[in-house]
Amino acid sequence: MKIRLPTPTPQELALAGVTALWGGTFLILHLAMQHCGPMFFVGVRFLMAAAMVACLAGRHMTGLTRKEVRSGILIGIALSIGYVLQSAGLREVTSSRSAFITALYVPLVPLFQWAILRKSPHIMSWVGIGLAFAGLIALAGPAALTLTFSHGDLLTVLSACAIAAEIVLISLFAQGVDSRRITVCQLVGGGLFALLLMPVAGEHVPTFSWIWVVCAAALGSLSALVQLVMNWAQKSVPPSKAAVIYAGEPVWGGLVGWLAGDQLQATTLLGAALIVCGVLASEMRPRWLVKRQQHLTENG
Repeated sequence: MKIRLPTPTPQELALAGVTALWGGTFLILHLAMQHCGPMFFVGVRFLMAAAMVACLAGRHMTGLTRKEVRSGILIGIALSIGYVLQSAGLREVTSSRSAFITALYVPLVPLFQWAILRKSPHIMSWVGIGLAFAGLIALAGPAALTLTFSHGDLLTVLSACAIAAEIVLISLFAQGVDSRRITVCQLVGGGLFALLLMPVAGEHVPTFSWIWVVCAAALGSLSALVQLVMNWAQKSVPPSKAAVIYAGEPVWGGLVGWLAGDQLQATTLLGAALIVCGVLASEMRPRWLVKRQQHLTENG
């Protein structure tokens, strides 16, 4: 079975670079969740990131359009929901487990692409989805067979769904906008949305701690970089290919968690391997399958 592996573009290399950086943040987020609530942390972190990008954009912010505001807020809400749920889940699961479960957003992207962009997934995407689901069962252990996932697992799975929606929405709105301005709108919209959820969820402002302040500043800086690169790169990189690049995130996250002392059981490693295989399978294009599709098209 031969797989076409084209030379990566600068945009794809940029996405790979921020993925490697992002994969090591689960441990920082896990630490922050011991000192403040998830909605407060996400709100502060995103607003810090928005201020950084706005300073970087400078005079370019004066050209802000209604499309950039509307699109940015919509993407920001999906982004906020994803990271609030992920942060909440990290209160109950280890950083490595969270990283692996979050990887489910990668095979979910083709489904969201089908629903939002009206582009039907390739048959290999369905293979990837099946492998990823098997990986989730392995991660959850025997309890998965009775659908009794832990509360932290469930929150993280829902987080993966929101992140998948965000990736597709970025591609949907990427054309015809300034990457810097729409990034600011995303981060402001996502940050304010998270803070507005606090009274609804009964979350209170935490007591001051340098731990959550430093963690928020560090992850805010990275959020600014990641969102800028995503908005720029996904102008030319389709959602499914971007998702495959992001597949490296759980690998880096799991490695950092392991180095920090997390215990990786055999079922966790199996689940992680199945999810990563699912991610890779979703982009495989066997030569025999390509020829078969060409034959059906010619005779259709």
